[in-house]
Amino acid sequence: MAASRGSVKVRVDDHVLTLSNLDKVLYPEVGFTKGEVIDYYTRIAHVLLPHITDRPLTRKRWPDGVGKEPFFEKNAPKGTPSWVRTVVVPSPGSSRGTEEVEYVVVDQLATLVWLANLAALELHVPQWRVGPRGGIRHPDLLVIDLDPGPPADLVACCEVALLLRDMLAEDGLRAWPKTSGMKGMQLYVPLVETPGDATTAYAKGLAEQLARAYPSRVVASMSKALRPGKVFLDWSQNNPAKTTIAPYSLRGNVRPTVSTPLAWEEVEECQAAADLTFEPHEVLDRVSEHGDLFLEGGTEPQRLPGTRR
Repeated sequence: MAASRGSVKVRVDDHVLTLSNLDKVLYPEVGFTKGEVIDYYTRIAHVLLPHITDRPLTRKRWPDGVGKEPFFEKNAPKGTPSWVRTVVVPSPGSSRGTEEVEYVVVDQLATLVWLANLAALELHVPQWRVGPRGGIRHPDLLVIDLDPGPPADLVACCEVALLLRDMLAEDGLRAWPKTSGMKGMQLYVPLVETPGDATTAYAKGLAEQLARAYPSRVVASMSKALRPGKVFLDWSQNNPAKTTIAPYSLRGNVRPTVSTPLAWEEVEECQAAADLTFEPHEVLDRVSEHGDLFLEGGTEPQRLPGTRR
C-alpha cells in the first residue's frame, strides 16, 4: 500500500499490517532476510495453516538474527492487534495449575505474516486443539520424536522410523514422517481425540519395545548419557504440556532449513542427511509438485489399541 522510513504498509486479507526492516538479514551465512522469511510464510501458508489452526502457538523469535540469542514466547506480545485470535489456557508449567497463558492462535494468513514480521522463525504447537470457545480438547495426534545422538544422524533416524512404521502398522495405525528441520525427524499418527495420558503411555510403550529389540541402535530413556550413537525416541512429546515444531516451520539454523513432510519412499531411500535437508525454495517447489505430503489421505482419524470405541 505504502512505504516510509524503512517500513511498508500492506493489506493481508481484511487487515492492514506495517512491515518493517524487510532487508534485515536474519540468516547471515546465506543473507536470508526478514522480507524473505515473510515471503516464504506467505507462500507456504495454504499448506501450513491447516496444521496449526486451533492450536495454541509457542514462537521462537530471533529479532537480531540466528547469530544472536533467541527467546521463546508463549503469551501474546504487547501490541498484539485486536483481530489476532488469542486463547487463555492454564499454564502447563504451573505447579499449582492456577497460572494462565494467553496464547496466539494462527488461523489466518494475516496472523502468520504479523508473526513473521516479529522474526518468529519457529512455530511450535501441541498435539491438541482448542474449541471455538477456547476449551482444551484431548490430543488428536500421536507424535514420536526421533533424536539422533552423534555420530548417529538423520540416516539412522530414517532406519529407525521404518521400524516404527512397521510396529505401528501391526497395531493398525498409519504414520506420516517429517523432518525436524534440524538433525532428526518425527512420526505422526492422526487420532480420534484421546486423553493425553493414553497417547503418552502408548508412545512410551512403543519406544521401550523398540529399544529392547534394538539396544545398540535405539534408546527410550531420558538419560543423555545413553544417547551417543543411538536414536532417542522421545515419547514425552505427547505430554499435553509439550509442543513440537510445526510442519513447514522454519528453523533457527545457520541456514534457513524447514521442518519438511516426507514421502515414505524418501525415508526408505535416504543415504545421507543432506538428502532430506530442505530450505524454503526447495520446500515451495516440493509443495508445487506434490502438494501437502503431511497427513496426506489421513483425514480419517485412527484409534489407539485398547481405547474405547
